[in-house]
Amino acid sequence: MTEIICITTYPPRECGIATFSDDLIHAIETKFACSFTIKVCALASSSEQHIYNDQVKYILDTSKANEYNNIADRINEDSEVKMVLIQHEFGLYAEHKEAFLAFVHCIKKPVLIVFHTVLPHPSLTQKKDLIRLIDGCSAVIVMTQTSAAILEGDYGIEKEKINIIPHGTHLVSHKDKKKLKAKYNVTGRRILSTFGLLSPGKSIETTLEALPAIIKKNPNVLFLIIGKTHPTIIKQVGETYRNMLQNKIIELGITHSVRFVNLYLELPILLEYLQLTDVYLFTSDDPNQAVSGTFVYALSCGCPIIATPIPHALELLKDNSGLIFDFNNSTQLAEATNRLLGNEKLRSKMRIAGLQKTAATAWENTAIAYAHLFNKVLQKEQSLIYSLPPISIAHIKRMSRSFGMIQFSKGNRPDIKTGYTLDDNVRALMALCHVYVKTKDPSCEKYIKKYLTFIRYCQQPDGSFLNYVDKQLAFTTQNAEINLEDSNARAIYALGYFISLRGKFPDVWTEDATEIIEQTFDMIMKMKSPRSIAYIIKGLYHFEQAYPSKEVREMTMHLADQLVHYYHQNAENNWHWFEAYLTYDNSIIPESLLYAYQVIKNETYKETARESFHFLLHHIFTKEQIKVVSNQGWFQKEGNRNCYGEQPIEIAGTVMALSTFYSVFGEEQYLIKQQIAFSWFLGNNHLRQIIYNPATGGCYDGLEEHNINLNQGAESTVCYLLARLIIK
Repeated sequence: MTEIICITTYPPRECGIATFSDDLIHAIETKFACSFTIKVCALASSSEQHIYNDQVKYILDTSKANEYNNIADRINEDSEVKMVLIQHEFGLYAEHKEAFLAFVHCIKKPVLIVFHTVLPHPSLTQKKDLIRLIDGCSAVIVMTQTSAAILEGDYGIEKEKINIIPHGTHLVSHKDKKKLKAKYNVTGRRILSTFGLLSPGKSIETTLEALPAIIKKNPNVLFLIIGKTHPTIIKQVGETYRNMLQNKIIELGITHSVRFVNLYLELPILLEYLQLTDVYLFTSDDPNQAVSGTFVYALSCGCPIIATPIPHALELLKDNSGLIFDFNNSTQLAEATNRLLGNEKLRSKMRIAGLQKTAATAWENTAIAYAHLFNKVLQKEQSLIYSLPPISIAHIKRMSRSFGMIQFSKGNRPDIKTGYTLDDNVRALMALCHVYVKTKDPSCEKYIKKYLTFIRYCQQPDGSFLNYVDKQLAFTTQNAEINLEDSNARAIYALGYFISLRGKFPDVWTEDATEIIEQTFDMIMKMKSPRSIAYIIKGLYHFEQAYPSKEVREMTMHLADQLVHYYHQNAENNWHWFEAYLTYDNSIIPESLLYAYQVIKNETYKETARESFHFLLHHIFTKEQIKVVSNQGWFQKEGNRNCYGEQPIEIAGTVMALSTFYSVFGEEQYLIKQQIAFSWFLGNNHLRQIIYNPATGGCYDGLEEHNINLNQGAESTVCYLLARLIIK
């Protein structure tokens, strides 16, 4: 464990940096619980004294110059502390600027500094002080490209020392806007909102002055001003600013259209307010404000945004992702607001663009970026150890309606228009059975019954299955246009697994599943696809565990022999595979031969499985990362391998196969690779972004070259869960 001291304001102190640090620390410790522990040196002053929790190890009173030396000595003498992370805002250290500068240089541990503001066009003194400050640090962190450019251009800081790590955002499980509006008593209103600790710099009056023109075109508009007055402002001048706003509201005759939410809201409530917002307004009048946490919170909740041109807004809202207006220009603000309120398609487009941009800045991804920087500065060669998320079936339940599991989603919301597939429901059956066996969660039972009923519905008189069902529960034309071998084989695999659990569910369920699978036996012998054969072998293996029979063993041997035949047909020189290409869910083919080996005890199956699997592993693993075959053109025997376009099904299949190979061969290399493979879901991929969404329990649909596919459909979510259930 590496202990890091974070020097920062910290809750219960109410300020933006305190909230930022709390979120950052929680994200790092949750994401890397076995790698890092973060302790806090809380900033206090004569006017800011608080009682802290155990996260706080030291308190630095910035109003006392000699305290800087005392804290530096204590940090230097603390053998547990390996690094210091300073959150910097000019006002925090202004009272004893020289003592602070000396303090940074006195610390003998590596120091990283996070600049929340970077002033452009500095005076000679400002430039000299900042350069001196940075000279005492091993690395600098800023949150925007603009801030990095200012440090380089205006201060002459070398590029190699500057690290851009965006302000984190909270992952949100998006809720129905109409229901949220009803919950907060704003049904029928078009909601504009802004939030944050209230102060004159927020320039809320700009919105108030714009409201009459907005109300003229949108009479049902309601502007929510969310947040308490900043504690420092209260101490200095009381509620003067809020009173001024209230008087202006009366003068303008807009009392029916403005509501104060004069509270420091808990995060879940704040996120609900932002989700019910139709347009978020950011009106800061400070051109030097580098970033805004309020701004990115709104983006992560899917709010279309209108903002003043601070650097953060200019970067995130380019490419028509939002609208920009000039500082203090209420006329421009009114025009922009009316434009957005009158154009639902534009709001929807901005919502999607904003969610895509902020996905990369989820706190989990910010934590990954910080962790990589920590290791770099500390020159630690070992790989990061990603913490395992708790097992969650929340998104699977959300995707499962009365008839079965819906195929696709928009974000994390099921898209019933896409209908259902047998593929998804048989995978869901296996996953929920596994969860039930592992946790005894009784809520799984009704879903398991639902998926079994769906399988029965899809079975045809000849024993085969159809795969595609629309929202009206009719079989679609896709069933005639697409080869359904793999879908049929997956159903057999899932049924076999379910039957192997007999005694854990009502006997009538097992009897029904047995009847269904036995009707497929004639079809089994006609399968040609290597993947289909592999699924069936696994299904027959599980079925045979419950009902041993010569017939099942003979079918298993026939299918395994067929796979070995395919292997000998295609394997040559440097190509050791069953086909002339690698496509999707590759790992199940060699894995299935190990299942056949366990039934038939034919050493050829075992040897072929190992040889082909090692060929696959050679092509998809580096030392510290997995990079599976792209779905863009696949990997042809005589062609070049395409990059990017990675899907969760391939990762999950590899994780499960590695578990099987370890159980047969007992070699640690398989467990090591399994951990590496699973960490792909947690951020160990070329984008260093999470694929599993812990806020929803869903899994994103794919990893592309520059972005994540943010939809959380059935296949990706269930495949993730199947992999997670295997990982210890």
